[in-house]
Amino acid sequence: MLSGVSAIVTARLGCITTASLVSLLCVTKVQVAASATPTCQRPRLTEVIQRGLTTQATDTSNTMIFTSPMDKLSEAKQASLWGLLIGDALSMPVHWYYDADDIKRDYGKWLTGYVAPRKQHPSSIMSLSATGGSGRSGFSTRREEPLIGNVILHDKLQYWTNRGGSVHYHQGMSAGDSTLNALCALKVCQTMTRVDPDNDLSPRDLRSAVLADYVQFLTTPGTHNDTYAESFHRAFFRDWIQAGKPVTKDGLIDFAEKRHEEQSAGSADSQLAVIGAFVMAVPFVLHAAHLSEAEAVRNTVDFVRLTHPLPPHHLEPFLELYVKVLHAVLNGASLQEKAAEALQSPVLGGSGTWKRVQTFSSEAAGYAKGSDSRLSVYQEAVGRFGLACYIKGSLTSLFFLAHEFHDDMEGGVLTNTNVGGENCHRGAALGALLAAAAGSTGKPLPQGLKDGLGSARTDLMALLANSKL
Repeated sequence: MLSGVSAIVTARLGCITTASLVSLLCVTKVQVAASATPTCQRPRLTEVIQRGLTTQATDTSNTMIFTSPMDKLSEAKQASLWGLLIGDALSMPVHWYYDADDIKRDYGKWLTGYVAPRKQHPSSIMSLSATGGSGRSGFSTRREEPLIGNVILHDKLQYWTNRGGSVHYHQGMSAGDSTLNALCALKVCQTMTRVDPDNDLSPRDLRSAVLADYVQFLTTPGTHNDTYAESFHRAFFRDWIQAGKPVTKDGLIDFAEKRHEEQSAGSADSQLAVIGAFVMAVPFVLHAAHLSEAEAVRNTVDFVRLTHPLPPHHLEPFLELYVKVLHAVLNGASLQEKAAEALQSPVLGGSGTWKRVQTFSSEAAGYAKGSDSRLSVYQEAVGRFGLACYIKGSLTSLFFLAHEFHDDMEGGVLTNTNVGGENCHRGAALGALLAAAAGSTGKPLPQGLKDGLGSARTDLMALLANSKL
């Protein structure tokens, strides 16, 4: 009987011996008392086949257990999504603080956890942003009706047109709340769980479902409480209106593909080649984490083209680099090693960039962890590599912090917050990496950061409880 079962499993899993099958079917509990007798627990055959050849480990109670590679991947994916939301929410109150000293002036100290944003922002230029499309209002070449207040951000136009002060980009939000891009990423995960729970939907059909839910989410009043939407949202809905406001999945995917084809062949919108493009991309990497690196890259890039229609060289090499690192880390690779490889990539400047990284890293190591002096080095480094949203500098800063804090998720996301600049979207992409590294090695995320998460926490908990993510 056992030899017959072994033959069945061999056909599914490859080479396996009868002894190996017995070790899979029989889990022996090691008792502390010398006189205790071992017990044998036999899981269902389907469970054995699903797990495949597993890695043996021992828990703290001396119980022999088997850890499935798929279980480890699932833990890493769940942690990564937590990290995305945590990294974003920590930085939200000081998003786009380009003078780091303003953080201490406004909040009394460097941030060590979630806080609510102030009503005013020391360097806000939201009142200069175009309400009818991408970029600044002064850069518009045509007269545009406001999207803000009419199509998206339904009750927020007053804050965009307030000329009397520097309104905070995320005014009115509470401590731990997530910004719009992070909420959109969570919405993408919810869509994927609903329409493709078994990962068998075609990539194009998955993208069309994601776009349909994205449009519904942004055009429905009351779905979120953020005040700001970056340029790619505004450009998308400007073109969506001109295309007749398609809402069906087929209509939206056709519109988005045609839009990419036309705009990627023309002059680039520099406001779209930014780190914010990576936030909604992370769920596509998580969804394809069990596939090959090439498939994960292709599926993610194909989606981002629909929201960021740019000539390929403006954004895609940077996106591909990030996807490869996140995919590898989710599957157990060392974040420190992968971040070092990325920093030495020609995409980010090669050996010259790596030498600068080593210089800053060596200087930082001369100060105690968590000290103001060490933070000052990181602030200078990110200021040199790229403090703003533009992709090459921002991604270099991200990988620098990932390399420095490869085994310290909390320290990494808090440092990212306190260096300022475009720290929300950089923080989301960084948090996804740092948390994936923790999850893949079984290291728990800080419970306080999970408990303190605000507007996204309920939906995230429901998603993780009812999905295969």
